[in-house]
Amino acid sequence: MIVCMYVCIYVFIYLVLPAKPENISCVFYYEENFTCTWSPEKEASYTWYKVKRTYSYGYKSDICPSDNSTRGNHTLCSFLPPTITNPDNYTIQVEAQNADGIIKSDITHWSLDAITKTEPPEIFSVKPVLGVKRMVQIKWIRPVLAPVSSTLKYTLRFKTVNSAYWMEVNFTKEDIDRDETYNLTGLQAFTEYVIALRCATKESMFWSGWSQEKMGTTEEEAPHGLDLWRVLRPATVDGRRLVQLMWKKASGAPVLEKALGYNIWYFPENSTNLTKTLNTTNEKLELYLGGKTYWVCVVSYNSLGESPVATLRIPAIDEKSFQCIEAMQACLTQDQLVVEWRSSAPEVDTWMVEWFPDLDSEPSTFSWESVSQATNWTIKQDELKPFWCYNISVYPVLQDRVGKPFSIQAYVREGIPSAGPVTQTDNIGVKTVTITWKEIPKSQRNGFITNYTIFYQAGDGKEFSKTVNSNILQYDLESLTRKTSYSLQVMASTSAGGINGTTINFKTLSISILEIFLITSLVGGGLLILIILSVAYGLKKPNRLKHLCWPDVPNPAESSIATWRGDDFKDKINLKESDDPVNMEEDRVLKPYSSPRDLIDKLVVNFENFLEDVSTEELGKGPDRICEEGEPNPYLKNSVTTREFLTSEKLPEQTKREV
Repeated sequence: MIVCMYVCIYVFIYLVLPAKPENISCVFYYEENFTCTWSPEKEASYTWYKVKRTYSYGYKSDICPSDNSTRGNHTLCSFLPPTITNPDNYTIQVEAQNADGIIKSDITHWSLDAITKTEPPEIFSVKPVLGVKRMVQIKWIRPVLAPVSSTLKYTLRFKTVNSAYWMEVNFTKEDIDRDETYNLTGLQAFTEYVIALRCATKESMFWSGWSQEKMGTTEEEAPHGLDLWRVLRPATVDGRRLVQLMWKKASGAPVLEKALGYNIWYFPENSTNLTKTLNTTNEKLELYLGGKTYWVCVVSYNSLGESPVATLRIPAIDEKSFQCIEAMQACLTQDQLVVEWRSSAPEVDTWMVEWFPDLDSEPSTFSWESVSQATNWTIKQDELKPFWCYNISVYPVLQDRVGKPFSIQAYVREGIPSAGPVTQTDNIGVKTVTITWKEIPKSQRNGFITNYTIFYQAGDGKEFSKTVNSNILQYDLESLTRKTSYSLQVMASTSAGGINGTTINFKTLSISILEIFLITSLVGGGLLILIILSVAYGLKKPNRLKHLCWPDVPNPAESSIATWRGDDFKDKINLKESDDPVNMEEDRVLKPYSSPRDLIDKLVVNFENFLEDVSTEELGKGPDRICEEGEPNPYLKNSVTTREFLTSEKLPEQTKREV
């Protein structure tokens, strides 16, 4: 008994029955088949299914054919004609079976009218109706595989070409005509639309698939209207100013709308008799207006008529514009650029947003758009170019007056600059150098420059860097090494990355101009102090300074040798020779002289004294003779002549005798 219990428990644990079929769903494809599906869609073990049906309001029953998708884990089964009748009520039950046993689903009930699914209708034309504006007429063929006696309900969806958003209209058709029509109204004039259609029987929960899409265009009308804007240039010397007028189709105007031309007229305020009229086929015009307030009017026209008049007030040059925008910011959200601003004037509810690329040259085109009842503006990123900087300005508009704009710059996508800064060095010193670089052209920045980084190194030494703000274009490097070669480059960075500019080389000085100036100043200052001390000393003791600068030269005429006479001269010489008999032998020996000029001077002086004596004697004897000869000053004469004579003739002979 105990053994049998254990065996039963073991068998119970290891028997795995298939999952009970649930979520049974059936569809009646009109005049084609009746198909049911259920879950689970996949079993762990091999499972086959049996679908039991009752039909003819419960009087008949059958089983889905075994060769019709009920084998091998398939969870779909279809009943085929001729056993399908409509209207009728069915019951469906699904049995799942595997090697371990069978399990049955709950019985489900189905009304064929409620689950009938037809083919989609076929559209064969979408055309406007002559004389009827903003409407197209859709014609289609009723599905062949649809109950003839049943009322069909339809869903029509439509959109403009290139739009991603569909709009839908629901309606029913009770007649059983083969060809059906529907007039779609409330459309835009002269606009191309895409149309699609689906249908279902009135009682059914299942819609057909969508028909093939068909396109049609509404009738053309007179132009819808214009958006008018202006760019004011500064006044010239003569008080005139250039006004650039621009216009485009108003927002909401038909995509296909075309104008044949534009009529423009303008006049000073309160002086309509001075109106001037122009015509053009372009969407812009330049006017040279005076300093007064002007009104400008523009209309577009085609073969069906004219658009409403677009007017714009041009303020006087000296008119002060109001300002109400306090702050503005731009940010990127998914695939759009969003601009938001804050206003201090709640009465202003209209704004004009103007944007154009910030290029190195004057922009040739401007874009603008009017915003109402909002303080934000969005634009798709793919409508702006990546890596281009855009100037975005918002003008407040109050009735016919335009206030002061608030402007910002924005990128929809930033990148690394296309080129780095061009760098040069100035004021190279011993330990310092000034680095200057030029701004990257706007067309090559590819983003907002966030900072500049200076990289520099000496030879193969360690590299150093300095980072400065984007508004700095010059930097002084300090603490460099004297008389050393350096290489340097500047990197410009955006939020996407940076790029290096040109590499330059420079060498610091061995001595600075300041050091040269200090040395020169010290030497010059020392000399100046010496001169000042000398002058002060000279003023205090002038005789010593005179003796120092101009020493006294002895006058030979005042020498005592000039008083020697005859024997006295000889006695003096003999006395001198006898004064020192010990040194007589030494005197015979030739002694070196630094110069023979001392001996020459003595001989000259002696000879001059001799001439003076002779002159004195001759003066007493015959003064006339002396006057006739006209002797010059003996000192002046012999001071030159006798020196030359003694130097060239006497001196060598004397040298021989002494030797």
